Amino acid sequence: MNGSAPRTCVALRHVEFEHLGTLELLLRQSGFDIRLVDAGRDAMPVAEALEDDLLVVLGGPIGAYDEQHYPFLTEEIRLIEARLRRGRPTLGICLGAQLMARALGASVDLCPVKEIGWSELVLTDRGIQSPLAALQDVEVLHWHGDVFNLPDGASLLAATQACPHQAFALGHYALGLQFHAEVDADEIESWLIGHAVELAMAGKSPEQLRQQSLHHGAALKRASRHLFAEWLADLPVETVQA
Repeated sequence: MNGSAPRTCVALRHVEFEHLGTLELLLRQSGFDIRLVDAGRDAMPVAEALEDDLLVVLGGPIGAYDEQHYPFLTEEIRLIEARLRRGRPTLGICLGAQLMARALGASVDLCPVKEIGWSELVLTDRGIQSPLAALQDVEVLHWHGDVFNLPDGASLLAATQACPHQAFALGHYALGLQFHAEVDADEIESWLIGHAVELAMAGKSPEQLRQQSLHHGAALKRASRHLFAEWLADLPVETVQA
């Protein structure tokens, strides 16, 4: 993926405050032009997005299985499936990882508990050998009530006690993260406001999340930069054709 021409990244966003976060600056520094698509509002760019050098599918508060209520998800899953079938670089975060799993034929189910807050990951042997090694002993932000099952052919990279599937990879071209490595803890107030109803229903304390974010945010920012920089550097030059 070298060359003088800018590389292109399309980012699918589901709510405004769950954006690229700290990943955006790294992408721009790595030579990517970024095009933002707001799912449910903008037309889903299936054909043109297949040509982009990178697709990032971001998080959101809806279910990856909610096509009946959010019909745009059908087209979004079709786009993800088409890219993965061609070996096109794809990164999914939280809902994005769940949609990737569905596109690969795996199910997404309710998690036994809502996992909201900061905690460390348990890396698998494959995870320790992957870019996720940068997150060892680093607390990351979890914010989900669903969990994906591991797709066929995918490598499990990380887990937590509450969620056995926290990250998976397909070769070097696809990475799904259940947690939020991209979050900028300086912007946590937007999350607390945007998810106020969910926090209240789950009995989660905004004050505690605010303090956790203040305490762990800087370390996550440093570690996630290493994670994403290594993953981007390993993206394949050649893509697999369908």
